[in-house]
Amino acid sequence: MNITFYKYQGTGNDFILIDNRQGAYTGLSGAQIKNLCDRRFGIGADGFMLLNGKEGYDFEMVYYNADGREGSMCGNGGRCIVQFAHDQGIKKATYHFIATDGPHDATIEDGEVVLKMKDVDNIQAYKTDAVLNTGSPHYVQLDTDVMSLDVFKEGQKIRYSKDFAEQGINVNFVQVKQPDTLIVRTYERGVENETFSCGTGVTAAALVYFHNDNGFNSVNIETLGGKLNVRYSREPNGSFNNIWLKGPAIKVFEGSVSLDQHD
Repeated sequence: MNITFYKYQGTGNDFILIDNRQGAYTGLSGAQIKNLCDRRFGIGADGFMLLNGKEGYDFEMVYYNADGREGSMCGNGGRCIVQFAHDQGIKKATYHFIATDGPHDATIEDGEVVLKMKDVDNIQAYKTDAVLNTGSPHYVQLDTDVMSLDVFKEGQKIRYSKDFAEQGINVNFVQVKQPDTLIVRTYERGVENETFSCGTGVTAAALVYFHNDNGFNSVNIETLGGKLNVRYSREPNGSFNNIWLKGPAIKVFEGSVSLDQHD
C-alpha cells in the first residue's frame, strides 16, 4: 500500500503527517510508524501524526513518538497539524481540535501558529529542580551555560533515574538569558535523544521561570531550531491558564511511500 505523506517542522522539531479523515491508515502498526520515522531506513522524523475526522471538532490529532508508540501531547506537533489542516483545506479563523490531553484552540497569525495549551495546576519541586505536566511530563533544570552541556548524557541520566524510568519524562535544560528570554534544550522521551525543539518543553520552562509574579507573562524562547514565544496568566495560587505557544510551522516536502517496505 502506498500512502501520501507530508513532512512539517516547527523550529526543527519534525513530523510526518497523514490525512486520515477517511480512516484508511488507522490500522498502521507501531513497527511501521517506527520505521517511517527512522532517519536512515524511512522518511525520518521526531514524531508521526494522523489527522482524523472527529464530530464536534475541526479534526482529531493522533500523535505517535518516533519509537512507534502513541505519545502524549506534542506542542510543536500541535502547531504543525494546525498548519497541515489549513493546507489540506480546513480553513477556520479559530481551530478547535481534540488531542490526547483534551481540546485545544489555535489560530494562524502573521504566518505563525498560535496554539492554546492545557492549564497547569501547579509546579512540583524536585530537589533543586521542577516537575510539571504541560500535556506531557517535564523536568526543568536551570543551567548557567546550556550550549556547552552534553544534553544527551545528562538528559538520559535523569530520564532513566529510578523516579522516572518507568513512565519516562522529558528533560529540559534552561538558561535565563534575560528576564523575559530563555534558552532551552530538551531531551525527549520516545525519541530518546535531544530534539531541536520541544513545544511542551519550552512551555514548561516558561512557566517555571515566570518574570511577573502574577498576571500576564510573555516569555521568548531560543531553541536549537529557532524561536518560540509562550504567553500565559499566572494566578496567585501558583496555577497557570490562558497558555499560548506561538511559532513557525512549515511544510518541508510531500511524497509517497510504500508501506510494504516498512512492515
